[in-house]
Amino acid sequence: METGKQLTGTLAVAVFTAALGSLQYGYSLGVINAPQKVIERHYARSLGLWSDRSALSENSTEETDSPGVERHSAVVMYWSLSVAIFSIGGMVSSFLVGFVGDLKGRVKGMLMVNVLAVAAGLLMGLCKMWKPHIMVISGRAVMGFYCGLTSGLVPMYIGEIAPKAYRGALGTLHQLAIVIGILISQVIGLDFILGNDDMWPLLLGLSGAPAILQSLLLPLCPESPRYLYILLGKEEEARKSLHRLKGAYDPTPDLEEMRREKEEADKEPRVSIRSLIFSSVYRQQLFVALMMHLSQQLSGINAIFYYSTDIFSQAGVSQPVYATIGVGVINTVFTMVSVALVDKAGRRTLTLVGLGGMCCCAVAMTVGLRFQYDFSWMSYVSMSAIFLFVSFFEIGPGPIPWFIVAELFSQGPRPAAIALAGCCNWTSNFIIAMAFPYIQAWMGCYVFILFAVLLFGFTLFIYFRVPETKGKTFEEIAAVFHKKRHIQKDNTELEQLKTSTDA
Repeated sequence: METGKQLTGTLAVAVFTAALGSLQYGYSLGVINAPQKVIERHYARSLGLWSDRSALSENSTEETDSPGVERHSAVVMYWSLSVAIFSIGGMVSSFLVGFVGDLKGRVKGMLMVNVLAVAAGLLMGLCKMWKPHIMVISGRAVMGFYCGLTSGLVPMYIGEIAPKAYRGALGTLHQLAIVIGILISQVIGLDFILGNDDMWPLLLGLSGAPAILQSLLLPLCPESPRYLYILLGKEEEARKSLHRLKGAYDPTPDLEEMRREKEEADKEPRVSIRSLIFSSVYRQQLFVALMMHLSQQLSGINAIFYYSTDIFSQAGVSQPVYATIGVGVINTVFTMVSVALVDKAGRRTLTLVGLGGMCCCAVAMTVGLRFQYDFSWMSYVSMSAIFLFVSFFEIGPGPIPWFIVAELFSQGPRPAAIALAGCCNWTSNFIIAMAFPYIQAWMGCYVFILFAVLLFGFTLFIYFRVPETKGKTFEEIAAVFHKKRHIQKDNTELEQLKTSTDA
């Protein structure tokens, strides 16, 4: 009889269904950028600041005492809020991931939060019926709140139902769905598809469409066996769920692993976010988890997306928007490469290769930007560095932090750890989005040297502090940190003993 390593149809449906939430997250991330000018015009009309058909940019070139400048500032304020409110919603709701996941289970939790996504889609899709700026900002806030929850619930559910042999590949599908969502939003956001004056509300409203499909499919998905056994103590239901997910096999080893984990969890009180922060037992795992997420957001990947259109323009690309879509395609292709490699090469190896490669690309980009006016071909060096930077990001630093948190922690502290890591990710994303224009203005063409230094530091951290989790049970991964903690404790005691002896 098989050992439960095979990929069954039910497991495929469950992972696909969960990943629809990630697709929606990616779509919501990318959809707001393409129709920016169109949306700004509608904001101006809604605010009563648009008396003619002239473009917003024409108003902004008038003298300082012209009312057009005030109009432009008001519209820019509402536009900035439309973009930023998404991250704020995610930052707030990421703290609730553990509560929602434990309240009714992982599957029902994802089903419950879909109400938010549909509501957000309707607010944005019907925004022309009232004041577009208020409707869009409200919809983006609700969608951000939804995405903060789903960016935690999806990796948690997939991590708990995936067989050990395929846990990395299936976990990487969360990031793959995100980048596919971003690519879809870039393509259908083109002016001649939906990113135009008439269709842009539909473009934004489609953000909620995956939630409808997911709501139809979720009742077909088995609940997480780990949730059923360890949190609810329902061994028989966990056994049925394992059979549905893995087919005909003997689930005794899996149930035995869960039983030991449950015994460990029962020895200590439920791990809240506050107790996890102050716990010495989980300190090393938490530090690694947060640093992995910081390495993803502080790598400069968002800065690359902000800067790419400008670099492509300088390189003589007549339609830089298509080059940006090309970056989206590279994003998707190399995330698929990561799916294929992560369970062979390992999480640690791919993250090291990715961060190291990005560091080299950041240096190359700086050289290209510095000399692009002296040598015309240097623009192409910068452009190549962008594509390679994105490729290295998606091989490791992009997908791995999302699912490795679920691997680093046992069932008890896992929801709180995912919530904290998610909040760290959203917060650092928001800070980079707000701070990058100022850093860019200050450092000019040398801005990517800053990211090169950060990437080098993160590479060293991963090399010295992050263990390989490929092919290990949750129990074995916890034992690695337990062993490290004891070694550190013994070293500290030896140092103290030596100091007292010397004295």
